[in-house]
Amino acid sequence: MAKFSPFAVISILGLSSWSGAGQAAADDVASLRAELAGMRAEYDARVQALEARIGQLESAAATVAATPPPPPPPAPSARGGGGASAFNPAISMILAGNYASLSEDPATYRVAGFIPPPSGTGPGERSFNLGESELTVAANVDPYFFANVTASLHADDTVSVEEAYFKTLALSHGFTLKGGRFLSAVGYLNEIHSHAWDFVDQPLVYQVMFDGQLAQDGAQLRWVAPTDTFLEFGVETGNGGRFPGTHRNVNGLNGNVAFAHLGGDVGDSTSWRLGLSGLDERAADRSYADFDQSGATVDNAFTGKSRTWMLDATLKWAPHGDPTQHQLKLQGEYLHRTEDGQLDFDTFGSNLAGAYRSAQSGWYLQGVYEFMPRWRAGLRYDALNSGTPDIGLVTAGLLPRAAFPLLASASPDRTTVMLDWSLSEFSRFRAQFAWDQARAQQRDQQLLLQYIFAIGAHGAHKF
Repeated sequence: MAKFSPFAVISILGLSSWSGAGQAAADDVASLRAELAGMRAEYDARVQALEARIGQLESAAATVAATPPPPPPPAPSARGGGGASAFNPAISMILAGNYASLSEDPATYRVAGFIPPPSGTGPGERSFNLGESELTVAANVDPYFFANVTASLHADDTVSVEEAYFKTLALSHGFTLKGGRFLSAVGYLNEIHSHAWDFVDQPLVYQVMFDGQLAQDGAQLRWVAPTDTFLEFGVETGNGGRFPGTHRNVNGLNGNVAFAHLGGDVGDSTSWRLGLSGLDERAADRSYADFDQSGATVDNAFTGKSRTWMLDATLKWAPHGDPTQHQLKLQGEYLHRTEDGQLDFDTFGSNLAGAYRSAQSGWYLQGVYEFMPRWRAGLRYDALNSGTPDIGLVTAGLLPRAAFPLLASASPDRTTVMLDWSLSEFSRFRAQFAWDQARAQQRDQQLLLQYIFAIGAHGAHKF
């Protein structure tokens, strides 16, 4: 019988223990490898799911961007929506007045060489005067229309409607439609209300060709091109009832206007705009008072076509676009008008009639500089050329040219200097002096002191 020594027994037991431990370690490694493989598979699946979700969101965002937004919902009805306070229009009041010291009698003021407009021309009456004040009510009617009404309160205690129009807000592709009574877009200065002028009065060429300002009772369509450079085109038409046209008893249109504007920036301090516009109107019995060769008062009348072309340019400069410290504005316009038709002489007397044709022009150039905050100085020069009209009654020998003294060839001009002080954007005081040679062989020295106050909400002015 074999015998084992203690050493042999211990050795056998040790080898058995070592063999069991090795097997357990191998089992643990296999288990960890399997767990790691499972985690990798789960991670890959989550990454793929997130990538798929990102793709779906990007596709949905592209679809939304390509789809135009739906039109805005109609404005809620005011009924039951808060009473009278549910609709609050912007209301503003402009109060203006002046003091005038004139070396010549303003009652005899006539611009030589031009048929006078209905309301006349000139600097107004001497001494203290209440200027033209304006009451404006404006608001968005709904998401589609804006409405504005401006009433003018005159010094003679009369009230007139200066503007009363609607304007679209939701037309696409850069179009805007306006209808009602509005200041025409012909030229540059014509659309600007009197309280926003840089001088007390209009240039001479506006006074004789548009009776101050041309308003339309009609419709206007504008289009702004989708370009970096400002590019605008427009047309308007109406009844043509304002000078130089007249309101005719016909169903057709009159007072047709076409205009184009081009503008842009030079750096961050300078901006500019150029404009070209044309006006075509008809006049029927457009009467005016004149004197015959003996000095007797007569009433004459023009019937025919009146066409006006205008070129305007405006340049503005302010350091880095900030006009609060310094700014400069240069502005000028040139107008050329032709009238062709019939001129009646002494309509309540001899009542003679003959052909009439004229070609007349005028221009002005002005500069206004803000030399320190709230203080501005300005200089304006304007000139006219009446030409020599072709009067059929004179050509035929029926009347001497002296029978039409207001239509004698002339070249009126005027030089104006201005200084104004604005305590705020709502108040302004202005002093203006002019050497006016609009009358034949007479120089009128005109000193005008003006105040302007704005009350209430008032919209921004045009460029």
